[in-house]
Amino acid sequence: MAVYKKIELVGTSDESLEAAIRTAIKKASETLRHLDWFEVKEIRGKIGDGDVQSFQVVLQVGFKLD
Repeated sequence: MAVYKKIELVGTSDESLEAAIRTAIKKASETLRHLDWFEVKEIRGKIGDGDVQSFQVVLQVGFKLD
C-alpha cells in the first residue's frame, strides 16, 4: 500500500509549454524524492509587442511518501 502527497508548482519558460513543465519538474526533483506524476491545472502566457513572450504552467505533482 502507498500514500502520496500532492503539491502545486508553477513553471515558466520563454520557449514552450513543455519546457515550462520540465523546468518545474526538474527543480522539484532536486529536493523531493519519489516524484511519480503531474497534472497540468492551468496554462498562461505573457504577451509583449504583439507576440508570445513566455509560458507559465501550474502543475499538481504527486510523490510517494516513505
